[in-house]
Amino acid sequence: MSQPSDLDVLAIGEPMLEFSQTGDGGTAPQYLQGYGGDTSNFAVAAARQGARVGYVTRLGRDTFGERFMALWQREGIDVTSVQHDPAAATGIYFISHDEAGHHFSYYRTGSAASRMRPDDLPQRAIEATRVLHVSGISQAISTSACDAVFAALTMARDANRLVSYDPNVRLKLWPAARARAIVLETVGLADYCLPSLEDAVALLGDDSPDALADAFLARGARCVALKLGPEGVLVATAEERYRVAGVRVESVDATGAGDTFDGAFITELLRGARLEDAARYANAAAALSTRGYGAVDPIPARTEVERYLSSAG
Repeated sequence: MSQPSDLDVLAIGEPMLEFSQTGDGGTAPQYLQGYGGDTSNFAVAAARQGARVGYVTRLGRDTFGERFMALWQREGIDVTSVQHDPAAATGIYFISHDEAGHHFSYYRTGSAASRMRPDDLPQRAIEATRVLHVSGISQAISTSACDAVFAALTMARDANRLVSYDPNVRLKLWPAARARAIVLETVGLADYCLPSLEDAVALLGDDSPDALADAFLARGARCVALKLGPEGVLVATAEERYRVAGVRVESVDATGAGDTFDGAFITELLRGARLEDAARYANAAAALSTRGYGAVDPIPARTEVERYLSSAG
């Protein structure tokens, strides 16, 4: 397993065991057990694209926590900075599907990850990684976890490390005013800001992709990748801007697609790809991840993404 100083990416956040409805099921729907949590999804996506990845979190000393440890070890993700909390559980969530899309039911109050604190942080690993990845959900799950995220950002920036940030706005987790203030403050600390169009509209009110990208850049982000769902992605810096068209696939479940985009995009940039090429690659990876149920199982490996891009010309 990689040592912290060998890492390309270090992610911080909350993993959650996932139960995803498969098909209608009538009065007794069936659920497929999988893995979720936005930053854990990101870590798996980056690892499957070839990045050296580590993860920072707290797990319960329970069966679900053991399953996550086994998952990350199978994926080659460094777990040196994972702590185990004997007094709290690993969070879980359920995904149900209907004609309106997919819906989430969370059971995470008081979870082990929500008990993260600044004192838990692996400062040496943060200072050594090439990119630190955090999300708005990591900030929303508790005040102490939010403090830990800001402390990690300070450590990374003081060490001249890059910061990747997905706002992942979830207004069921915290009040809108607090969410907006904290997320927009964090945007100004990010080298790579990775919002969805829905989140950007919730934060800024506008619905023009170009105007939203400009607003995030004006707040201090160095690069914005605005995810537009089936319509693709808009990537922008102060010097360049590209619109990458969406990829059409037979989609059954979009859970984790944005996280897959994030992991693939950051990995491609670290491999030296041009901004537009990284966005095109990540866009394809995200689309391919929607062809199966659950957040993690359908995330494609690099060979699958490259094969798709080659066949698509």
